[in-house]
Amino acid sequence: MIQHLYLKDLLSFEEVNLEFAPGLVVLTGPSGAGKSLLMQALLANLGIGSSEAKLCETELAKPASMESEDLLLEDPLVVRALRKDRTRFYLNDQQISKRRLGELFAPYLSYLSVRDRGGFESERLLAILDAAAAERDSEAAKLREEYRRRFRIYRERREELERLREDEKRLAELIEFARFEIDKIASIDPREGEYEELLQIKQRLSRLDRIREAMERASAIFELEESVQEVFRLMEKEGEYFSEAMNRLRADFEDTEALAEELAEVDVEEVLDRLEQLSNLIRRYGSIAEALEYRRAKEEELAGYEHIEEDRSELERFVREEAAALQELAGRISAHRQAAAKTLEDKLAGILDRLKLPAVHFKLKQAELSEWGTDRADLSLQGSTTATLSGGEFNRLRLALMSVALPENEKERGVVFLDEIDANVSGDESIAIAEMIGELAKKRQVFAISHQPHLSAKADQHILVRKEGDRSVALSLEEPERLQELSRIVAGEGADEEVLAFVRKLRPDDKGPRKRKEHR
Repeated sequence: MIQHLYLKDLLSFEEVNLEFAPGLVVLTGPSGAGKSLLMQALLANLGIGSSEAKLCETELAKPASMESEDLLLEDPLVVRALRKDRTRFYLNDQQISKRRLGELFAPYLSYLSVRDRGGFESERLLAILDAAAAERDSEAAKLREEYRRRFRIYRERREELERLREDEKRLAELIEFARFEIDKIASIDPREGEYEELLQIKQRLSRLDRIREAMERASAIFELEESVQEVFRLMEKEGEYFSEAMNRLRADFEDTEALAEELAEVDVEEVLDRLEQLSNLIRRYGSIAEALEYRRAKEEELAGYEHIEEDRSELERFVREEAAALQELAGRISAHRQAAAKTLEDKLAGILDRLKLPAVHFKLKQAELSEWGTDRADLSLQGSTTATLSGGEFNRLRLALMSVALPENEKERGVVFLDEIDANVSGDESIAIAEMIGELAKKRQVFAISHQPHLSAKADQHILVRKEGDRSVALSLEEPERLQELSRIVAGEGADEEVLAFVRKLRPDDKGPRKRKEHR
């Protein structure tokens, strides 16, 4: 149950601060005053549609079965929407997405609008039948859950099979491309670090002539070695360190000479060609290591293509066998739906008669396997479909269907929103709709926008929305003012005593005035 609404800066509304009664809450007032704006603000804070209010806050009684692993849900629930550059939602001061908000409240809300021509889609009707079947027999709910789980896996495997088949169609092309990429790298056969080694060799080759010239000039030092040692002997000085230095220098020269001889045997053109090949790989793949990794990946891809036929055969077998199992499950679900349809038709018979509508029958037709089984649902009214109904008939049938589809659990007293559901009907039909909604409001809180006196007269709380200048205001009416508003609905602003007498008869349970609240 929604207990309170507070909002600021909603188009023509400066501020609204309303406490709501349980049962039936009816909003009336001239067209364009803002009734739908208020209802939409309530719906938006429960995840349905959008609102233009800069601030909108609703307080609700927490449904007993509402649970969440990631949210702290304490009674009462307070939903706050703040709109600046975009709208942000908070549930008990915890930020929450609009989608998550809608999922959380969806089981406890029903919404019908005269502007919406939906409600009789096959999926919607099947969902109603499944809910009714689950109430009749717990096995129906278990079957439906098993079917959903298995169909989800079946659909994933079927899509995978389709991808494999598509791959097979261009398998030769894929194999040829993978082999081309592998061979291109294999023909060069690079190894990590090779490019750096060749660069170093190239640099040495470029200095080879200068190295040899320098060594030839420096070799003269060895011709003076004996003379230097003679000096040390004559001066009776230790010359061992000089001998060690000369020996080390001689060894280094020998190594350098050997390297020079080795470099002299290197094919410069071959080195340059190899560097060019490796440079091309680096430009394409980023590095030699990445080129080798790409080759490994293509080799694995090629191995996968070689097993694709085996994988396809295995998937085909699974899809074929699972489709057969799902067909069997769908048949059992359909049997439960047929039984539930008969139960719902019996429940609807009396309701539809009161609403001046013919009996309705659920029609289940065979369809291709889908997430809903193998059924496609429709409604038949004396051989006609819902597409041929007038606006008034359409809305009455939706109301009747909703009334039998609501869960019977009294602990889950949800909220029903009805936007001009009694529009485009005659007097008798308006009375029947009002009586039905009045009975519904004994089990649910109902918010209804109406331009009819019969429904408004039954309200537990009557809210008048009207314009004062260019501003909209919302008034929670007390009894004398309720009679005035009912008179306006019946006869416009020129209502007389005869009209007042008529509307008094509509409220035989009048218990006297209630406190009025006015919000601008």
